[in-house]
Amino acid sequence: MTLDVLYFAWVRERIGLPRETLETQAATVADLVAELSAREERYAAAFADTSALRVAVDQALTDFDAPLTDAREVAFFPPMTGG
Repeated sequence: MTLDVLYFAWVRERIGLPRETLETQAATVADLVAELSAREERYAAAFADTSALRVAVDQALTDFDAPLTDAREVAFFPPMTGG
């Protein structure tokens, strides 16, 4: 499947890209993270601690065990705080 993957805040800084379109066989968000982490060190560094990340699939917040069936977009970002 083809996915648009978006990176925000320090995730974008570590990876060096705001977004990319990629082909994946990942069934879940966790599978996608594993694929990305295996690509290069910069991805491995960005995804080293997934407890410090939030994820949205097609703009809906979800967990890393969420399925990617029919997904078009996955976004990774740090938790947000209010002020």
